[in-house]
Amino acid sequence: MQSTRPRIYMQEVATRDGFQNEAQFVETEDKIRVIDALSQCGFAKIEVTSFTSPKAIPALRDAEMVMHQITRHPDVEYTVLVPNVRGAERALSCGIDEANLVMSISETHNRANLRMTREQSFAQLEHVVAAISGSRVAINISLSTTFGCPMEGDISEDEVMRWLDRFSGLGVQRATLCDTTGMAYPTQVRSMATRARRLFPHMTFTLHFHNTRSMAQANVLAALGTGIDRFDASLGGIGGCPYAPGASGNACTEDMVHMLELEGYDTNVDLSKVLEVSAMLARLIGHDVPSQLLKAGGRDRLHPAPAYVAEIGQPK
Repeated sequence: MQSTRPRIYMQEVATRDGFQNEAQFVETEDKIRVIDALSQCGFAKIEVTSFTSPKAIPALRDAEMVMHQITRHPDVEYTVLVPNVRGAERALSCGIDEANLVMSISETHNRANLRMTREQSFAQLEHVVAAISGSRVAINISLSTTFGCPMEGDISEDEVMRWLDRFSGLGVQRATLCDTTGMAYPTQVRSMATRARRLFPHMTFTLHFHNTRSMAQANVLAALGTGIDRFDASLGGIGGCPYAPGASGNACTEDMVHMLELEGYDTNVDLSKVLEVSAMLARLIGHDVPSQLLKAGGRDRLHPAPAYVAEIGQPK
């Protein structure tokens, strides 16, 4: 029976956005095991890996091996980060469903993260779009620091719209607005998402929040009110941006799914399966993860009362 609840499309990013930041290398077979398990959880999309130079991101040096060996689920879209034409060529040889391109709205952050000006990034990504256009592969542009930069401060909403317009002009029809540094707040999110959807009704928008200042779930709720129905999240809340001072992990998948389901939304995600996969992370990355749900369990987890409770009020 089809659900009558509003549908939310959850997009898992831990195996790219999370693993690339870890000092401990996650073995190829473990990456494949995690992705295969996530494929059975009901996600709309999984960001598998990055086709950046292995020298730049050694944690994901096994991108081709992972893409070729995962077991794909027909209802899951498998996306990868593609930085340049060479990366696009490598990714296309692996049968990807979507290429995720990245640049920052903040000039300073773009130079710190990508070692290029924004104009240089745009020129490079323009070539990537041209190389992929005409294939079956979808193209998504992820705009980092959309909601603020830890080096520049506030980011102009007009500037975000200007860059969306430039990528729209290339024929890109998917965009992710990224809170790379956890600086977003609900009224800002409502304004940004409302304007983006109004100016670019042909584009499909995803919002990507970090929980640096414990605002991720509040921002998700704000975005829902504007009609946004696609969200990135990371298993266990792992990940972050090494070029964003003070930024900690991504919005936690299981925490977000738990909230959305309680609020009456249909995420299509099997939370019990997600928690089983999340429980694997600490061993794989060598440290604990921020997930609150993994620690506390859902609100339906009940505990036995202390023995003395039954004795209270009984005759002596």
